[in-house]
Amino acid sequence: MWQLAPATALALSVAPALRASESDIKIPDLNSVSFLGGGLSGSTVLLIGLVVCVLGVVYGWMQYVQTRNLPVHKSMGDVSQIIWETCKTYLAQQGKFLVMLWILIAICMGYYFGVLSQESTFNVAVILAASVLGILGSYGVAWFGIRINTVANSRAAFSALKGNPLATMSIPLKSGMSIGLLLVSIELFFMICILKFLPSTLAGPCFIGFAIGESLGASCLRICGGIFTKIADIGADLMKIVFNLPEDDPRNPGVIADCTGDNAGDSVGPTADGFETYGVTGVALIAFLALALASNPVLGATLIIWLFAMRILMVVTSLGSYLVNEVVSKMLFGSKKDFNLEHPLTNLVWATSIISIGVTYAASYILLASHPACPPGLWWALSTIISLGTLAGALIPEFTKIFTSTESRHVKEVVTSSKQGGASLNVLSGFVAGNFSAFWIGLVILVLMWGAYHFSGDPSIQAMMPAEFRFAAPIFAFGLVAFGFLGMGPVTIAVDSFGPVTDNAQSVYELSQIEAKPGITAEIERDFGFKPDFEQAKYQLEKGDGAGNTFKATAKPVLIGTAVVGATTMVFGIIMMLKNIYPDTVERLSLVHPEAIMGLLMGGAVVYWFTGASTQAVVTGAYRAVVYIKDNMKLDASTAATAASKEVVKICTQYAQKGMINIFVVVFCFSLSLAFFNSFFFIGYLIGIAFFGLYQAIFMANAGGAWDNAKKIVEVELKMKNTPLHAATVVGDTVGDPFKDTSSVSLNPVIKFTTLFGLLAVEIAVKMPDGIKHGIGIAVFLVGLVFVYRSFYSMRIPVDNE
Repeated sequence: MWQLAPATALALSVAPALRASESDIKIPDLNSVSFLGGGLSGSTVLLIGLVVCVLGVVYGWMQYVQTRNLPVHKSMGDVSQIIWETCKTYLAQQGKFLVMLWILIAICMGYYFGVLSQESTFNVAVILAASVLGILGSYGVAWFGIRINTVANSRAAFSALKGNPLATMSIPLKSGMSIGLLLVSIELFFMICILKFLPSTLAGPCFIGFAIGESLGASCLRICGGIFTKIADIGADLMKIVFNLPEDDPRNPGVIADCTGDNAGDSVGPTADGFETYGVTGVALIAFLALALASNPVLGATLIIWLFAMRILMVVTSLGSYLVNEVVSKMLFGSKKDFNLEHPLTNLVWATSIISIGVTYAASYILLASHPACPPGLWWALSTIISLGTLAGALIPEFTKIFTSTESRHVKEVVTSSKQGGASLNVLSGFVAGNFSAFWIGLVILVLMWGAYHFSGDPSIQAMMPAEFRFAAPIFAFGLVAFGFLGMGPVTIAVDSFGPVTDNAQSVYELSQIEAKPGITAEIERDFGFKPDFEQAKYQLEKGDGAGNTFKATAKPVLIGTAVVGATTMVFGIIMMLKNIYPDTVERLSLVHPEAIMGLLMGGAVVYWFTGASTQAVVTGAYRAVVYIKDNMKLDASTAATAASKEVVKICTQYAQKGMINIFVVVFCFSLSLAFFNSFFFIGYLIGIAFFGLYQAIFMANAGGAWDNAKKIVEVELKMKNTPLHAATVVGDTVGDPFKDTSSVSLNPVIKFTTLFGLLAVEIAVKMPDGIKHGIGIAVFLVGLVFVYRSFYSMRIPVDNE
């Protein structure tokens, strides 16, 4: 990693005076605006927001305490404690790794703000502190998420013994909702504090620092977690075939690592990713309004307060929808012994979307309809654009389920093809599902963006924009769509976090070996007051895992769609800055200019390198894990081998960090060097990464989801474990593992980090003399290529000469 030092030193040796957009983001005076005829000040709205955030955090913590206090048998509680201890070790190691990465980014930020922008030492320290706050936010919510999930897994496993499926599924949903509310509340709390308590001249740069920090944290935790979890998952799954072992057999040293990975990849990653996505989208819109409406600060301040009012209300509507759905679910499913577990989750998503849309229109009308700074009709146009994004938060999961649900015809085709064609046709059918899903979900996003583009031409929005920036009205609309995607953020995170708990619950049940304990039925009747139904419990836990697989899949396209749509707003900051230097900036971004076209090609190339590099880390790590497990499998053992399990966790961590180092250095070097080569080429590069990444991510995520739930159909509905058909679906699932949980999901933070850091890189580069700039660019680019080479040749599986 420190091979970057020479290039960094060379960059720091050049210090031309530069005043560019990031340091010039001045937040307008928010105390100057009021609503309801002067009855509600902007400052009061923010204070109300702080109170709501504190209540959201308190509610999330209370849910954790309630979950922890649920009844659980000691055998299950002990297993979840082991999983928690290994998760703690993993997270502590990731924290040390994050410190190293932050030092590298802090050098660039300190140089830009301290040298080029000539901020005072105190201001630079505050900006760097904001970046640390962003990292700590991502890291902190990841800790909370992994803790409550490792408490909820054993409670859900034990609850299944009572034979009430709704009560059992309510536990992972409750833990997911607590994560979602706490995540959004903390994010919003930090942003309001920056906005309210820092000087307006410092708040803008601090927002940028905060966004870069949380993006760095999410990138590290998402990519490392994705690699870790799939090394463990593949290693454990392959051993089931090789040694003909049952699911989650305690003799398999890969099982504990797999349980840890479920949390590292499917809890830590999405939680940090959601925290970053929520923050970066807000920062992009605030920066847009501050820059584009600098000549009309009253309107700019009004719309910034309005944005925060929308986010405050969405916390309330998400919680309200969850509570309403809880009551409705008890009425519909409370007395049933078996039902489709996807239905209550689907109802929650749609209820939240509909309620959020209604609140958006009502609140916007109250705040903006009669506001003297707002053009007539602006409230309606803005509400409609945001609602398109909120609708996407419900529509995209529905389209995703078409290709990934256990009820999906595509998934059933994967199973059918496997009966006659084995693993080969299983894999090919999954590819078909993934490709078709990318087409249809791409069309959904296109239609929503077209709707935003259409409404951006509304006279009220055109009147809002200064004449020189009217061309950017659609960009603002796209940012609002991304904002709307996250309007139901707590619920999106909740249904995503449902998956790792249900997955772990099934594993905890098997690892506890509760059925084999002497006198266990009488013990449970005596201590807990009910007679356990072991067969029904196993059936419901497997069904819950299938529903969790589906809803883990539904959240992925929402987050990647947010990244892509939101990236267009962030790129606008670069375009605005370049327009002040090159008057023909917009024309030079036309597709008739070769720089933009070549940048698109470069962006696509990097997406495919990234896919290969992240998968390579999984493949090599899984190979090492499989070799170790084969050598240390003790089939005559009756309990889990703790030492062997810890060694598998160590292998997973080692290869996750090796892969992450290669990936991060390449992303960092390419973002810096390509911006130094040509700014217009670099903008094409950012767009290329975003749009190639969108389709690659959707294809991989949904193909993986189809393979995963095809295996679940064989296990739950057909009850054909340990058959050739099951083996074929396990092979397909191992192909899908890095597809859905490593490469695809990691593209989201990569897109946002590249765009955010790209803002800094372009602004550092534009005033440098061409000779020095190009020299630095070439040097840093070559360092990046070295790590591209290392991402395969230093990670590849050694050739077997036997």
